[in-house]
Amino acid sequence: MKVIIASGKRKSAIARVVVKAGTGIVKVNNLLLDFYEPKMSRLKITEPLIIAGDLKNKVDIKINVNGGGVSSQADASRLAIAKALVQYSKNDKLKEQFLNYDRNLLVADVRRKEPSKPNRQGQARSKRQKSYR
Repeated sequence: MKVIIASGKRKSAIARVVVKAGTGIVKVNNLLLDFYEPKMSRLKITEPLIIAGDLKNKVDIKINVNGGGVSSQADASRLAIAKALVQYSKNDKLKEQFLNYDRNLLVADVRRKEPSKPNRQGQARSKRQKSYR
């Protein structure tokens, strides 16, 4: 039996995915994807499955995700699923479909929050307003 393990990151969220032959069951943190809330995150996670087409009915996907916020967890899960499906199918056409739809399905977004500067209140780049008159 072929088992593929892949991971995806977004900010501080980390998703680990196990893909193996099965009947199309998708679980996120031991909860079926149909019951995963919020709905926007559920739709985000299903994007690579919709693009994959009939491959999603041939595999079982188990996602373990923690850290970060709800949206970051969804992005990390989506990245990990897409990577695992490409690795499982060994199909360049599927890889091209993912890249054409959204590059972030296969390539991680490495942006992070900029740290605040010492002795300064507010945001990382905000400075005190200066008056010339």
